[in-house]
Amino acid sequence: MKTYSMIIGGKAVDAGKTFAVVNPASGEPFAHVQDAGPEQVDAAVAAARAAFPAWSALPDAERKARLHALGGALEANMSELMELVTRESGKPLQGLNNVGAGMELGGAIAWTHVTADIDLEPEVIQDNEQARVEVHRKPLGVVASITPWNWPLMIAIWHVIPALRAGNTVVLKPSEYTPVATSRFVELANDILPPGVLNVVTGGGAAGAALTGHPDVDKIVFTGSTRTGKRIMENAAATLKRLTLELGGNDAGIVLPDVDVKTVAPKLFGVAFHNNGQTCACLKRLYVHESQYDDMCAELARLAREVKVGDGLEPGTELGPVQNRAQLDIVRELAEDAREHGGKVLAGGKVREGKGYFFEPAIVAGLTNGARLVDEEQFGPILPVIKYTDVDEAVRLANDNPNGLGGSVWSSDPARAVDIGKRLECGSVWINEHGAVQPDAPFGGVKQSGIGVEFGKHGLAEFTTIQTVKIMKS
Repeated sequence: MKTYSMIIGGKAVDAGKTFAVVNPASGEPFAHVQDAGPEQVDAAVAAARAAFPAWSALPDAERKARLHALGGALEANMSELMELVTRESGKPLQGLNNVGAGMELGGAIAWTHVTADIDLEPEVIQDNEQARVEVHRKPLGVVASITPWNWPLMIAIWHVIPALRAGNTVVLKPSEYTPVATSRFVELANDILPPGVLNVVTGGGAAGAALTGHPDVDKIVFTGSTRTGKRIMENAAATLKRLTLELGGNDAGIVLPDVDVKTVAPKLFGVAFHNNGQTCACLKRLYVHESQYDDMCAELARLAREVKVGDGLEPGTELGPVQNRAQLDIVRELAEDAREHGGKVLAGGKVREGKGYFFEPAIVAGLTNGARLVDEEQFGPILPVIKYTDVDEAVRLANDNPNGLGGSVWSSDPARAVDIGKRLECGSVWINEHGAVQPDAPFGGVKQSGIGVEFGKHGLAEFTTIQTVKIMKS
């Protein structure tokens, strides 16, 4: 069983103690990683701080070239990294609608190359006989990246590449559930980047708290739960660190009564259940008009019964296990609560016997807002389908939630769907799609789904500070 080292200042570093990483398909360890203490966090931040002056001063073309080389390293090692992602996260190599480890690596590669080519040119505010006023973007310094377990490598890329592109240096702490593929990527990256530019420390909550509260960290970028995001925000307050927080989502989808149920149902199932429902911007609450409610529920239940669930390394597997036992317990508890409060489980809804953290994909009818399965983010393979009578009611119910990450409207009339979508209180809205993010379009939440945005020029700007330069001419 392989043990993975941390990378600090370009060198492999051990902490003197390790912890096991579990394959959720078997419930058994398959690797070990280092369990960082405060001294390793201090060393990583110090290495990043020491590397910052030279990296931030590097000519822009050279920094771009290094980032493109990182994309090349991901591509050259794609098979190895895909297998590591599957072993630690449980997601299939291909998966439902080809959303699996292959898509995770493909997305990581695409985000790297697209982000490498984004420029933040100086903005000229004034240029006349009196003065020229320019707005410049400057790197912040040391960025701390805290990544989750659901898309471990791709989200690390979402954090790291714009931070480096802007001229910052990075200390990355992956989830203790899924640190392996990310650690391997950082090892590969340190053959390309100068020492200290990208460091990785592995460990649990104590390592994360030491990093986010560190006085020499200038910015934190975090993807994960709202509860943890609030703790990070508290940790950052003492030194007024800049923050980008992509937090919990409980995304609603509204299906208008003009759709063809058999055509739309497979699309809805795919956007709700890919990665086993363990995606921040998955469809998590589905509102269907009463005229089509029964037909839609029946079609979704059929799809849930037919989908192939199993070990992600086995050919043909569409859905893998829930990533960890704690999350499996949450999904099971929500299913039980739904049954106790009148929900009708039309398919699945039980933990599968045997090894691993498998839950039978479930469609639940008969609930509405106020039920835990509707109000809380399930982050697993169980979807509540809620009946509505008119569009105003559907919009009200969709907005009746503290989260506001994404939302969608499904209709044969896109113009009408856009009008309805604009009424949803969320950072992104999709028409006849859900959760389709891309590297050149900003993505982020409102309400308690986060602060700031990622991707594109807007996301890149989050890793900079503004400096206004005024040049007097008279």
